[in-house]
This record gives sequence, structure tokens and C-alpha cells, in this order.
Amino acid sequence: MKNLTLLSLLFVLLLSCTGQEIPNKEYQLSTAVLAAPEHQRENATVIGFNANGDMIILREGTNDFICISDDPSKDGFSVAAYHKNLEPFMARGRELKAQGLNAKEVFDKREEEVKAGNLEMPDKATLYVSTGEPNTETGEIDNLYTRYVIYIPYATEESTGMPLSPPAPGAPWIMNPGTHRAHIMINPPKN
Repeated sequence: MKNLTLLSLLFVLLLSCTGQEIPNKEYQLSTAVLAAPEHQRENATVIGFNANGDMIILREGTNDFICISDDPSKDGFSVAAYHKNLEPFMARGRELKAQGLNAKEVFDKREEEVKAGNLEMPDKATLYVSTGEPNTETGEIDNLYTRYVIYIPYATEESTGMPLSPPAPGAPWIMNPGTHRAHIMINPPKN
């Protein structure tokens, strides 16, 4: 989605003047979906932030995709989208972070819960993560870049033939091999 609504553009301009931290709903909806494949955007569920900074469902979708709005408490612009079968895993991560656990603690806790059968982890799922730079003049996200994460729990280099680091620019590789969070990383070369 290249063009944001006029209301979204006005929000971006207002944000630059007032220092307001939480984007309005329209802006969150129009930018959160940028990570999703185009044909999935219109009917995706969107999770964003309310005025207090709490994560809420901004829009219930009718397809299999969930999009996450940019976190205004973090530097930079980053949105994500994934198949709904990954939501229990993602929701648990958000819950553990809200409890104050750091990244390693979240990883270890989810590993323990998946192994115990207490946390559902699909045998395969794709996560799309897009980053960019909000342009206050146009209301668009400049330099939008999407990387791909394909979860394949407990896969290893031996079981997939995937190397543990990219053998060439943009080539796939496996990260966190042998764990619940094993995934194929695909980072296309940037222009």
C-alpha cells in the first residue's frame, strides 16, 4: 500500500510537530499491513496500540493473516505479518515480554513450553518483517524492506541442507537450529 490516507498523512505531520507517541488507528492500520503479501492485506487482522500504549486488536480480519503495527516505544519503523497458526507462539512472546522477561528468557520459556506441549508451535509458518522510514512529507514509508522468516521447529543444518549463515547475499540460511524457533532466514539484498 503506497499511499496512506489523508488522515494518516495529517497524523504523521502532527506527530512531527507535537511529539505524540501513539499513532492513530488509521495510520496503524494502513502501515501495519505493509509487511503482508498484497493480496492478504485488505482482510488481515491488525494488532496495534491504544492511547495508553497497550496492544489491542484494531481490526478483526476475515483471512488467515495477522499484522502487527509499528511499536511506537521502539526506535525505527518495523511491522510484521504472519499466518494465524503462529499467533499462540507470538502472543505468548508478547505476554512474556510484558512480564519483563528479556529476549533470552522469552526464548528459554517458550522452548520449555513447546517441549512440554503447553505452547502450540506449528510445524511450519512464515513471518514477514518490514522496516522503513516514515516520510512526513508524503505520508509514505520510504525504503520499505521486507525479510522472510520460515519457522520449521527443531530443524537442523543436517535435516534441511541449509547452511548456518548466508552463503551469498539474499541466500537462505537456518537460524536457531535444533530449537523450537528454528527458522529459515531470507534477507533479500537491499537496493
